[in-house]
Amino acid sequence: MSFTTRPELRGSFGMVASTHWLASAVGMRCLERDGNAFDAAVAAGFTLQVVEPHLNGPGGDLPVILWSSRRGEPSVLCGQGVAPGAATPRAFVDLGLSLVPGTGLLAACVPGAFDAWMLLLRDFGTLRLRDVLEPAIGYADGGFPVLPGIARTLAEVEGLFRDEWTTSAELHLGGGVPRPGTTMRNRALAATYRRLLREAERASPDRDGQIEAARDIFYRGFVAEAIVGFTSTVPALDTSGRRHTALLDADDLAGWSAAFEPPLAFDWGGLTICKTGPWGQGPVLLQQLALLEQVGLDDLDAGSEPYVHTLIECAKLAFADREAWYGDPDHADVPMAELLAPAYNAARASLVGDEASRALRPGSPLGREPRLDATSTEAVAPGVGEPTVRTGDTCHIDVVDRFGNLVSATPSGGWLQSSPAVPGLGFALGTRAQMFSLADGLPNTVAPGKRPRTTLSPSLALRGGEPFLAWGTPGGDQQDQWSLQLLLARVRDGQDLQAGIDAPAFHTSHFPSSFYPRRAAPGRIHLEGRFGPGVVAGLRERGHDVQVEGDWSLGRLSAVERAADGVLKAAANPRGMQGYAAGR
Repeated sequence: MSFTTRPELRGSFGMVASTHWLASAVGMRCLERDGNAFDAAVAAGFTLQVVEPHLNGPGGDLPVILWSSRRGEPSVLCGQGVAPGAATPRAFVDLGLSLVPGTGLLAACVPGAFDAWMLLLRDFGTLRLRDVLEPAIGYADGGFPVLPGIARTLAEVEGLFRDEWTTSAELHLGGGVPRPGTTMRNRALAATYRRLLREAERASPDRDGQIEAARDIFYRGFVAEAIVGFTSTVPALDTSGRRHTALLDADDLAGWSAAFEPPLAFDWGGLTICKTGPWGQGPVLLQQLALLEQVGLDDLDAGSEPYVHTLIECAKLAFADREAWYGDPDHADVPMAELLAPAYNAARASLVGDEASRALRPGSPLGREPRLDATSTEAVAPGVGEPTVRTGDTCHIDVVDRFGNLVSATPSGGWLQSSPAVPGLGFALGTRAQMFSLADGLPNTVAPGKRPRTTLSPSLALRGGEPFLAWGTPGGDQQDQWSLQLLLARVRDGQDLQAGIDAPAFHTSHFPSSFYPRRAAPGRIHLEGRFGPGVVAGLRERGHDVQVEGDWSLGRLSAVERAADGVLKAAANPRGMQGYAAGR
């Protein structure tokens, strides 16, 4: 049995794993109060908005993959807000831009997280609105411990907040940059949720009516009015080095809602792996699996130099296809079936050689010629922080309950460092439009009402048509590389969840980043320092540009599992000392 930092949790009642111990505790509180996995996920999600404000917020976005034992099928909940009606390539080019800024107001899409959490609660949960909001309100009002990441983030943007984004300075820097471990509050957010709850309960006496009222209040009531009133009139400095107002308006907020859709599924290793559609990067996990089926890993030891090389080269090919072909399928013709077809992947697998590739090589599904965004990289304006201050700009939650329900959710966006805080609301808008291209005619070219191609990528696996595993991680472009490594460790190598999470992690940054200013590092591999010197030397001999990172620095995976005999399992990432699983 492999050494692990913690035990894999086992029980029969319920399991919650997330990127913050308080969110996991809140989720378990819901299960103990006779809530189900969906109630627990919603309450944990609102708690994460409070305790990890540098990683997600009410102005952000949310994809969820779930299994409902009542409905007996998987489903994707898309809480990815769309581009404003005024967002066209010409609108940005006329402002003198070749890239959508990475911070500020111009990159705001419709905030999707709130409506998605409400739909999940309404259609699959059992608890009332008050039950899932009260823990978050309590932490926002009463306080929560400052994570080192919060303190670092605020220190990095302190000058920007004080000089330019003064509403953010008022909200977060009243007593200066907080020290790790001290108590932080967000009483403005607590007041926002209290008012929303009060108005929703006044609008309807029943549970579903209150949830519907809350949706209306957020997107057409006082929350929407405050958002539009501020972002349309107060220009904010962004990464272009100039000040802009938002393109987002009241009609954009009022006209959008989250929605359920079928998952994209792929059979591998006796499992059915479910991901979001190509409006997210989730299909790259499936493409990597399809390539590995052709290349083969059976005789390679996990963590060995040839193993790492093979996974990295397959990742390069899958992510190259992401760059060329992925986008909102409601607006673009994405050849997803062909990208997962055996013949296509057999041809692509032939490109995996003994040497590291330094080229970005998208394929030609159905004979179609790939096109890439050739926009030149802009310099980041002095004093303006990039939108993802550091890797891990997201949160994650997994829940399984005694009824057989599973949830995997990856809330993100609306970071405190993304844009100026909206006065009176206690949160900032997201900047997800930075992931769009401004080049004409690409699958991910910005357009009104279009979903940006995000990196957010929860995962769900079925075994024999029954729910088996829910897992995921923060980490931007790295999410589906780290998630693949856990899946292989659990299924191919038979490790338990905690051992798979604890194993040394790696990824490549070979392809363009999804975040402004969209830089790539051709041939670059990032390895945790726990890999032996022989592995590092061997990869360098193959031509990889190897960057050795800290021993415990890559990935923030969490996972829950439901065994065939009904035993429930969970594990969470020890890196950063804040992710925890809870259960019994």
